[in-house]
Order: sequence, then structure tokens, then C-alpha cells
Amino acid sequence: MRPTDPERSRAFYGETLGLAVYREFGTGPERGVVYFLGGGFLEVSGRSPAPPAPGLELWLQVADVTAAHEELAARGVTVLEAPERKPWGLIEMWIADPDGVRIAVVEIPEGHPLRYRPGI
Repeated sequence: MRPTDPERSRAFYGETLGLAVYREFGTGPERGVVYFLGGGFLEVSGRSPAPPAPGLELWLQVADVTAAHEELAARGVTVLEAPERKPWGLIEMWIADPDGVRIAVVEIPEGHPLRYRPGI
């Protein structure tokens, strides 16, 4: 991801969301930081004159979306949609990063098929 304000985005992902750092590289304002994202990574590096393309969304799974909502709202995160159980059974909340990238914060409740892998 190439943010419009790298320092602001690094503060958001690293401090506000509390994502752990996998690695850092480079120096100066556009230095890169790669964050752990569950089974993947999120790299925030460089700078872009415009926000990421519309339609870019991230999905973060948490154990308790209600607790995440309280914590993130207290930290001043823009909450687009409060936690709600969706018709497909997931409990979702939507937030936005400093560039307006939509982020789904999702809880997979007990008994939901995504929570279990039959045969494993």
C-alpha cells in the first residue's frame, strides 16, 4: 500500500491498530514497514499522490469485535459501521484508515462454518 502520508499511515497501522511489525526497510519518510496480518502481511511503503484505488478493502479477524469497536473508537478511529451480525452469520464492523481505505473488522462466532475445517 502506498499512502498519501506514510508517517500518518504507519502510526495508524502500527500504533492505533496495534499491528505487529514483521520487518522494516529503507530510511526517511517513505521507509517501508511490513506488518503481520494473520496469515499474511501488509506492506506500507513509499508515497502516493492520491489515495489507493477505490474498491481496495482489507479484512481483519478479531476474537471480539465489540471490544475492538470500543477500543478503536476510543483511539479516534473512523467507524463507518458499528458491529452488526450480518445475514451470512459474521459479526462485522467497518472502519477507515487515514486515506479512506475501508477495513472490515470481523468476528467469526461459535458454530459458524468458517470457524471449523471439517476433517482436520
